Amino acid sequence: MARRPAPNVVGSRRASHPGATRRLVASLLVSVRPHQWTKNLIIFAALIFGRRLDEPAVVVRTVEAFWVFCALSGVVYLINDVVDREADRLHPAKAQRPIAAGDVAPGVALGVAAVLAAGGMAAAFGLGRSFGLVSAGYLALLALYSGPLKRLVIIDVLTIAMGFVLRAVAGAVVAEVEIGHWLLVLTVMLALFVGFSKRRHELVSLAGDAAGHRENLGRYSAPLLDQLIGITAAGTLIVYAISTLSPETIEKFGSGQLGLTLPFPVYGIFRYLYLVYRKDGGGSPAEALLTDWPLLLCVGLWGVAVIAIIYAGPLPIWGAAHD
Repeated sequence: MARRPAPNVVGSRRASHPGATRRLVASLLVSVRPHQWTKNLIIFAALIFGRRLDEPAVVVRTVEAFWVFCALSGVVYLINDVVDREADRLHPAKAQRPIAAGDVAPGVALGVAAVLAAGGMAAAFGLGRSFGLVSAGYLALLALYSGPLKRLVIIDVLTIAMGFVLRAVAGAVVAEVEIGHWLLVLTVMLALFVGFSKRRHELVSLAGDAAGHRENLGRYSAPLLDQLIGITAAGTLIVYAISTLSPETIEKFGSGQLGLTLPFPVYGIFRYLYLVYRKDGGGSPAEALLTDWPLLLCVGLWGVAVIAIIYAGPLPIWGAAHD
């Protein structure tokens, strides 16, 4: 019988190495959560409402700022997953995260986070000292959230809200426009609404195991979160209505026609509440925005309406400033 040649062990290892590298890269890409980068779109708010959307150079700078925050968001997610890896293994969904599942070693994740942080901060300061400082503040705040702040009732959600505020401020800084106080208040209220909705989803989905997954969740209750969600939902709509019809807004844009866009946030808030209470949604706001077509369509139409009113000028139907 002819002797079968011995397998090329070295060759096999070399052949498997590229596959292992690709799997690691894919797992790291999942860990930085690109689907969550939609949260960074708030950076464009100041560009739009500051009436600089028609200036290519400013648009390019804002796009660069968006990618900087995507990198910094990735840093936060990597740190968060390393810190929470033991608790995530007890969660039905989070156990599939690459770090919790053991597909990415904590040391590798922290190394990649360090590289992203260094590159992101270098790019941030390249866009200006003020933008760099805001970016550093965002990174520091969210890193603290991954540590002690996540364990403090109410403070945890307020920290998330402040992260959105810093995104909005960063957009204003890089576009070199005035930071509108209405935009900041609206950002806080909307972020609190989404944050409390997410806490409710976590609490309900984990049922009696909520405190075991994260001690802080055990300090919330569904009735408390229902009240907080109701307050922040109403507050978001009230602030939006007042801000679009305020004298300073009418003076700035030459009409009160931004008030005509109110049906869009009304439907958006109500649709999100429907997803939270009837479809067991709210666990991932970014996923809801990308997968729920009525909500996605609502946001898209709102954006088109706002841009049309701001840049095409007031329609000859209602609310001209000098009528």
